[in-house]
Amino acid sequence: MKFSSPDIAVHKPIPEPLESEYPVKAWGVEKFGENFKPLTIYRYQVGEYDVKFQIKFCGICHSDVHNVLNEMSTKYGSTYPIVPGHELVGTVVEVGDKVTRVKVGENVGVGCIRDSCLLCDVCDRGEECYCVRGFTHTYNTPKKKEHCHIGGNPEVQNWGGYSEFDVIHEHFIIKIPDDMPLEKAGPILCAGITMWSPLNHWGATDTTKKLNIGIVGIGGLGTMGIKLASALGHRVVAISSSDKKRELAKSKGAAGYVVSNDPASVAAESGKLDLILNTVSAHHSLTPYITLLKTDGTLVNMGCIAAPMEYNQFSLLLKRASIAGSLIGGIPATQEVIDFCHKNEVYPDVELVGVGDLERVYTELQENNSGAVRYVLDIKSFEASE
Repeated sequence: MKFSSPDIAVHKPIPEPLESEYPVKAWGVEKFGENFKPLTIYRYQVGEYDVKFQIKFCGICHSDVHNVLNEMSTKYGSTYPIVPGHELVGTVVEVGDKVTRVKVGENVGVGCIRDSCLLCDVCDRGEECYCVRGFTHTYNTPKKKEHCHIGGNPEVQNWGGYSEFDVIHEHFIIKIPDDMPLEKAGPILCAGITMWSPLNHWGATDTTKKLNIGIVGIGGLGTMGIKLASALGHRVVAISSSDKKRELAKSKGAAGYVVSNDPASVAAESGKLDLILNTVSAHHSLTPYITLLKTDGTLVNMGCIAAPMEYNQFSLLLKRASIAGSLIGGIPATQEVIDFCHKNEVYPDVELVGVGDLERVYTELQENNSGAVRYVLDIKSFEASE
């Protein structure tokens, strides 16, 4: 694993626990530049609105790699120790006295959102990821005292899902249907909602509509988008910079395929797409995608790219086209996509791995993010590592 920017890495050792905390076994990186190792973290006792669950699986997102290897920012570094993971699924073992949404024994999940203010207009309409006071990411984030929904030591960073248990306010819990494969549910809490949210916002979850939808980037995120848009009844066009992913895209449900670097391929679908979801996280030109849009079409960017993007202004003017962005999705929408995937058997392609595979998986994801498989950490592997 190759770490970046050592000068901005933050080291914040785990303090002694409070009386209201208890030890939990986790797997993380203790110091910048080190490999994964077993760690003891501390979770807080269940409060009146809290849910404690035993984690069984946790998906490995590419953003986990960025966080662990200190690649997320050139200004703000990751905090070590770090326990990553924001695709948590497991079974409820304890609930607070005022919890009404779930019961002990039920399967649940937690995605990218651990907390938000729950007071602003945006939170009130169920879009907590756009909380005007800022939502709290599941791990490697400080506990925002003004939100008041996370217990334990307020000075300790949040810990992710590479651990045996977690405790979270019931508002941020996602219900997982009993017969849904848990190992496949985790990535839906990240990749699934990331694609579902723009599909929903721009009208594609209205099954009375039949749209032409483009998906740019045929990796783990893009293939999930193809599956969802296809299951919703739309014509899906996969868009990639080469022809290498054509058969993969077709096997996931794409009806068409565009090579964005080939003018003839672009011309064949020019002006035909109502909506394009762009998952690419590397700097690139947007002009070929705008060419593919219909009048009033929308290009939605989801890649975390700091550098300004390139496009031809006239290409927007002549179509009244829009360029937009989208960030994961709120709790209601996350529940919607879980329920939709369960009902329609739309699942990500996953590969189970153990803690002994983490360095290999992280190196692979750091060097090549084009694979369609989502890696999922089997928490039972903690036992085998002892």
